[in-house]
Amino acid sequence: MKPFSLTILVILLLSPLLPSAQTTPCREIVGYYPGWQWYDRNQLVRPTTIDYSQYTILQYAFLPVDADGNLNLFDPWADKNLLLGQINWNTAPVGYDSAYDLGNPEYHVPNTNLSHYAHEGGVKMLVSIGGWTLSSLFPGIAADQVKRENFAAQCALVCELYDLDGVDIDWEYPGYAPHNGTPADAANFTLMLTEMRNALDEKETELSRELLLTAAVGASPANQANVEWNNVVPLLDIINVMSYDFFGSFDPLINHNAPLFAPAQGDPEFNCASAIERLINVYNVPADKLTMGLPFYGRTQLSNSAPQLFGQGNGQADNANFGADEGTPLYYSILLAEGFTEFWDEDARVPYALKMEDNSFLSFDNVQSVTEKSQYIVDNNLRGAIIWEITGDYIETFPGSGVIGDTPLVNAVNEVFCAQVPDGVGEQERISLALWPNPVADNLLITCIGTPRCFAIDGRAISLVYRRTQTGYAAEVNALAKGVYVMEVDGLVGRFVVE
Repeated sequence: MKPFSLTILVILLLSPLLPSAQTTPCREIVGYYPGWQWYDRNQLVRPTTIDYSQYTILQYAFLPVDADGNLNLFDPWADKNLLLGQINWNTAPVGYDSAYDLGNPEYHVPNTNLSHYAHEGGVKMLVSIGGWTLSSLFPGIAADQVKRENFAAQCALVCELYDLDGVDIDWEYPGYAPHNGTPADAANFTLMLTEMRNALDEKETELSRELLLTAAVGASPANQANVEWNNVVPLLDIINVMSYDFFGSFDPLINHNAPLFAPAQGDPEFNCASAIERLINVYNVPADKLTMGLPFYGRTQLSNSAPQLFGQGNGQADNANFGADEGTPLYYSILLAEGFTEFWDEDARVPYALKMEDNSFLSFDNVQSVTEKSQYIVDNNLRGAIIWEITGDYIETFPGSGVIGDTPLVNAVNEVFCAQVPDGVGEQERISLALWPNPVADNLLITCIGTPRCFAIDGRAISLVYRRTQTGYAAEVNALAKGVYVMEVDGLVGRFVVE
């Protein structure tokens, strides 16, 4: 018998829920999965252990691009094992694992790659191209028509090669001079996205499936000003706002990594709410295209005396307590840290912690702040959230156990997102609708009045055989693939997960 994980929060709607290919039961949750984190904690977070029920999209980070617009691999061993699956050394040539080419599916074990498991779990799979350390070549590519066209063709190629649902462009940032940016980047960014959209549209026809084009964009006023939003918005399916890294050891002022609202000191525009509201109110970006960034990591700052919020930093991160993360600890590392005293900033609505003997300041997000940020997303009708990055939230049952015990931060996001009634369909009500697995058969038992309907997470109708019982219905689910499903009957909605 298959094990089940069940969500028994049910929403009473005034009209029936009618899923479609464009809607999901809750809001978008875009989780970044960096290839280098595959190694961490003895490969704790790998394709077979990711909890796909928590996300709608996974984005693999990052693929680099060369000066001519060709895509390459960042780490051939990790990238090939994750994007194409386990290497089959009966067919792969010697040295294949260290070659920076995009790889060959014939050299890999079928159905062992990340996109296979994501699709089994009802999750779309994208690759993100660029990132902070790999953005300096974008200005030259975007400025040259031949290079733009080549880059766009490469994006379409990897969608087919890795069985992807699209690509995410992470150019940090158009116009940013330290990464070779110029004022011409704004117009050239539009031209590059246009070529990418055209190439993906052509590949969609060939593959007979939708291919998304998304972009990670800056949160500061200066970086947002270097984008032609009126031209870019129609080209993008989702706009991922990187609403974090507002402050850190690179600043003289000790302040929060990702404040929800403006702290009492510091630039009043360096916060999540200002970044989102500027895009909506100044640049007329539709809220339903925006996902707000949630950092599942923290930032540290050292001072030359007792640390304090809004104190003076010395330009150094805390590598003594968080050396493994180079002073930028993932959430699980923060939970293991000793000697820190936690505080809460009522203005910024985020926590921070101090370790006096080490002159260390730690800014991070916890369950409370992530919950409040998720509620802000709901209250402002945003598309959803992006997470940088998912592995920091995978907590072991005890350090070194190799067993995942909890994902508290993304759990909090889903609890907020999935407890909301869409606008115009009435008030939320918690009721006792029973969804549970039959202990002796591969059935799901449903107590309800009307006839139930089942949908996959992406809105596809799922054909099930329902048998009437004395208390409701028994649905035959033995043939269902692993993933998240939605059960709807007379406006009542419940989720269940086949694991």
